[in-house]
Amino acid sequence: MKVVLPGGTGQVGGVLRRALTAAGHEVVVLTRRPVRDCEVRWDGRTLGPWAEAVDGSDVVINLAGRSVSCRYTDENLRAMMDSRVDSARVVGEAIAAARKPPAVWLQMSTATVYAHRFDAPNDEATGVIGGDESGVPGYWAYSVQIARNWEREQERAVTPHTRKVALRAAMVMSPDRGGVFDYLLWLTRLGLGGPVAGGAQYVSWIHDRDLVRAVEFLIARDDITGPVNLAAPDPLPQREFMRALRGAWGMPVGLPATRWMAEIGAFVLRTDTELLLKSRRVVPGRLTDAGFTFDHGAWPDAAADLVRRTRRERSRSRRTAARP
Repeated sequence: MKVVLPGGTGQVGGVLRRALTAAGHEVVVLTRRPVRDCEVRWDGRTLGPWAEAVDGSDVVINLAGRSVSCRYTDENLRAMMDSRVDSARVVGEAIAAARKPPAVWLQMSTATVYAHRFDAPNDEATGVIGGDESGVPGYWAYSVQIARNWEREQERAVTPHTRKVALRAAMVMSPDRGGVFDYLLWLTRLGLGGPVAGGAQYVSWIHDRDLVRAVEFLIARDDITGPVNLAAPDPLPQREFMRALRGAWGMPVGLPATRWMAEIGAFVLRTDTELLLKSRRVVPGRLTDAGFTFDHGAWPDAAADLVRRTRRERSRSRRTAARP
């Protein structure tokens, strides 16, 4: 197949690009700063020559959007909103204008669309959309609105020959430098991987190889449209999640952090506590109902695999750096 990845230079894009290329597919990445032969320049807002890559492609997987790993200032929140909505709109325009449109458009979304809750899991059919919770920071509702507007832009695109799926993705765990697993492992290695603010908040996640398999599954299943949760079936409270990660790494201690300590840490790291404190109890209802099975559905097994791969990659990097 020919697969186009708008915004495919981030962590998830790297995971998909490597896997799809290894499987023999032609992958074209749309980016503001192309450096490889397979990359094409676009601005994420306006139609241009890049749309030729979409015309005649088989699959478009739009991953574009400003990183959420930042302080949630008004300026950054607007940038998150605009980059997601604008890119979804213009991808829809390119597909609508194509002489030979792709068969399927997978649009990245987020599991953050669901409410902050502890009492029950959120699947696509019965899950509670967030934005009206009490006792949480007001700006959390804006994150939910970003997700809703993001999906709405895909829904309103007129693409009658292209199937549309919104990927409500949980945190993608991969050994890549700079990803969320790398950050959590760094905290673990420092002895700081304990419960945060009590650790009762749920962590939803998906192993990178199951992410790839789920994307391939959704491409092949021409009967699935609309929102699909990309999340492992076993979300855990944060304290249990980090305990399993400490066990996989072999770190016996993990110091706890209060809410105010998390605020200070997030400020220093130029990120936001929503990523740590919001309870994302999300499960893959539609994937499971369609017959998809997870290779890494339980976090202890997934964490052990990711730790092994991380150690192997870092050992290889050190050997390469040591060569004269």
